[in-house]
Amino acid sequence: MSNTALLLLTLLLPLLGALGIIAVGRYPNLRESVTLVTASLVAVLVVITTIRFLGGEEFALTVSEPMPGITIAFRIEALGMLFALVAGLLWIVTSIYAIGYMRGLKEQNQTRFFAAFAVAISCVMGVAFAENLFTLFLFYELLTLSTYPLVTHSGTDEAKKGGRTYLGILLGTSIGLFLLGILITWFVADTITFQKGGVLAGKLDPAWAGLLYALFLFGIGKAAVMPFHRWLPAAMVAPTPVSALLHAVAVVKAGVFTLLKVTIYIFGSDFIVSNDVTGILIWVAAATMLLGSLTAMNKDNLKARLAYSTVSQLSYIALGAMLASKSGLIGASIHIAMHAFAKITLFFAAGSIYVVTSKKLVSEVNGLGRAMPVTFGAFFIGAISIIGLPPFGGMWSKWYLALGTIETGQMILLGVLMLSSLLNVSYLLPISMRAFFSKPADGEHYTKIKEAPKTILAAMIITSLTCVLLFFYPDPFYQLAALAAGGP
Repeated sequence: MSNTALLLLTLLLPLLGALGIIAVGRYPNLRESVTLVTASLVAVLVVITTIRFLGGEEFALTVSEPMPGITIAFRIEALGMLFALVAGLLWIVTSIYAIGYMRGLKEQNQTRFFAAFAVAISCVMGVAFAENLFTLFLFYELLTLSTYPLVTHSGTDEAKKGGRTYLGILLGTSIGLFLLGILITWFVADTITFQKGGVLAGKLDPAWAGLLYALFLFGIGKAAVMPFHRWLPAAMVAPTPVSALLHAVAVVKAGVFTLLKVTIYIFGSDFIVSNDVTGILIWVAAATMLLGSLTAMNKDNLKARLAYSTVSQLSYIALGAMLASKSGLIGASIHIAMHAFAKITLFFAAGSIYVVTSKKLVSEVNGLGRAMPVTFGAFFIGAISIIGLPPFGGMWSKWYLALGTIETGQMILLGVLMLSSLLNVSYLLPISMRAFFSKPADGEHYTKIKEAPKTILAAMIITSLTCVLLFFYPDPFYQLAALAAGGP
């Protein structure tokens, strides 16, 4: 298969899968088989594409030119390949999990759920492989719209309210700020095509560069930088597989990926460093890291705690992007993958607890670990990886982010990273400790409680073991991150 055909098939296959899911929606077993087969094929395609890309092959596809100089076009570069690899691998795992979850709770509208899921993955691939800002913006918006039915899946008033917040903030920031940044870039640079080294050097007065970067930073609302973060906890009204999609596979990662791509291929790291473009803005990311963690500490609802943890963790990536040093960019890029596998494990565990016990609060898990050791063991592994301790993959991204602060002489930011990691310990580890070592509340007996359905357990085991594997073998993600950062 030619590289162009491989790229096109990767973009279209999730859409074809969505059509197949709708066509056989009346037959649950067949519908879920279509989901698993499609997700498996996409995973195979992104792995093959990654191998070819790392072997030096090029991938490009131009679909149309709606305006002179403005094309809908795709080209694979290292950062986009990394994002697509994460999304492609995790879609199959999330699908396995979602089948057990949706069946376990006898959820309604499952055909719509799985079809919307597939459409969202197609949009993710469009974001990942976009050759220019116009194509990226188009699929960025389609991703917002395709995930809205997932956020409001339950149809309750609470879900509709959360959906309005989700849609309002994401569309408002992108149309009001992100699009404006794209138009200014086009006016100044006479191009919006991503290029190594950026397109703004020598064309934009450095005095205005910080303002333009701010339009992107706050306009890319999916990155959840404060104060445009409220959509993320509001979206926690969605079923847990959707939370996993939002936090690990699709929406939030699309946000920080877009910020990184703008940093590397529109501004250029040399232009940012030499002109101190992000000097003030970087402290917005630092504040979000700490405030997100502090808010998470005060949340008793488990999914809300994990949501604010994600707000904090996304700003690790934003911080690395704005440091713009080689190590900072590598750390930010790798954190897309390391956080994805760890955070999806935490959400899988939260969903497992809910399916079996209907419990949503951290204060309700006392003693539950002895009845659900696999669930809370997986949660513990995911938590340690988020914290950044060996032997789990999350250590590597935090290591390179710390090196990035040292390279740029930002020792206060190094302290912020360390403090944030300590806060990670304070709001994540007590959950497993409560479950394994605290006594159940008065009147609670867990003798009849067993682990979640096998598909849920299988998904958790896969992602938690991957957190371990990524400590010993981070090579594919590191190679792509190093290429994106300008390394050999």
